[in-house]
Amino acid sequence: MDPADGLLDHPHDVYPRLRESAPVHRITGPDGTPAWLVTRYDDVRAALADPRLSLDKKHATPGTYQGFRLPPALDANLLNMDPPDHTRVRRLVGRAFTPRRVQQLRAPMRESADRLLDALGPHGTTDLVASYATPLPITVICDLLGIPEHHRHDFRAWTDALLLPDPARPEAGKQAIVAMLGFFAQLFADKRAHPADDLLSDLIAVRDEDDRLSEDELTSLAFLILFAGYENTVQLIGNAVSLLLEHPDQLAALRADPARIPSAVEEFLRHEGPAAFAIRRFPVEDVTIAGVTVPAGETVWVSLASANRDPGRFPDPDRLDIGRDTSGHLALGLGIHYCVGAPLARAETEIALAALLERFPRLALADHELRWRPSLRARGLAALPVTYSTDPEAHAGADTEADPEAHAKADTKAHAKAVPESDPEVEPDDSSPTPSPAGS
Repeated sequence: MDPADGLLDHPHDVYPRLRESAPVHRITGPDGTPAWLVTRYDDVRAALADPRLSLDKKHATPGTYQGFRLPPALDANLLNMDPPDHTRVRRLVGRAFTPRRVQQLRAPMRESADRLLDALGPHGTTDLVASYATPLPITVICDLLGIPEHHRHDFRAWTDALLLPDPARPEAGKQAIVAMLGFFAQLFADKRAHPADDLLSDLIAVRDEDDRLSEDELTSLAFLILFAGYENTVQLIGNAVSLLLEHPDQLAALRADPARIPSAVEEFLRHEGPAAFAIRRFPVEDVTIAGVTVPAGETVWVSLASANRDPGRFPDPDRLDIGRDTSGHLALGLGIHYCVGAPLARAETEIALAALLERFPRLALADHELRWRPSLRARGLAALPVTYSTDPEAHAGADTEADPEAHAKADTKAHAKAVPESDPEVEPDDSSPTPSPAGS
């Protein structure tokens, strides 16, 4: 039996057993290749900061690592780089995600959130992942990059083809990659002819004037920012809302004091962050982790999800507590590969929650059998069906669960059976088009 069996369906049931039985486990990846899995907090933290664990795939032993194959024009990104290239490229893109720049984006983000909630109307039922958690981050990141609105539907379709492949259409992923390469080529040509006040225009100027980016690096960077800039935030927003609706005491506390939202987001990141693993790593030499020697070139998986629920670091770790001390959580990585977009992801989630809770005093799960996306690496909901109302006296709602009298009058909720999905990922590899927020 592989030690990692069950991680796909019930990760938080498996991680305690893994942490207790050994510090490092030899496992078999979904593609059949061997890997080493690190699960304890102290060991994960040390591995994230260890410069001997490289992100560059050239250090992988031939024949041991498969991963997701991308053309060079999309693969020359931060998720596959070590210093000094990583330092050079990260410095260029980091300017777009400084706390000061993100603060300037808060008002437009709130306007986007309010428009999406306006479209829902005063009451009803919706899949909050599709109607809110997805379009908000994609709007924000496309505005930041300067991608015209009429292209955004195409972009979403392409990413769906890569993230959720249809077994009946195996060519769809390759077609999406070809389409995206053509899209970026035309977009860059338009930006060169008509530069604007946006991140892509700035990066193109760096490429053309200062020659600090190759053309492949420019394309790969735009590709990565688009994916990492919204996909993980989609999952974080969805996870945060579902956790609140499943914990009415925490929801009530947040409604009573919205100023606690920023600290609550840190607990959502710790408890159910959007990335189960950091980027896969390859030792450049034999490395000893917690007494276990990992040979050079073999694949190392570092579990952020397990580390963040290690009772040695966080007491009673499976309990959601928006008042706990979350300092030191690893949901966004550590060190030089700490998530470059962390300020933006935090701001979007804070604003998404504040707008949602203000708009709808009544908000409840419409289906308690929530489906998680079938991925070892990512942790996000396939859908989040909710009922909502602007009327604080409306029936049903998560708040009624803390009120016995209201709960007795609540409408009966539907319990639709979960529908299984095929695994959309080749393996938990952050060179695939589902980049981890903890890896740039």
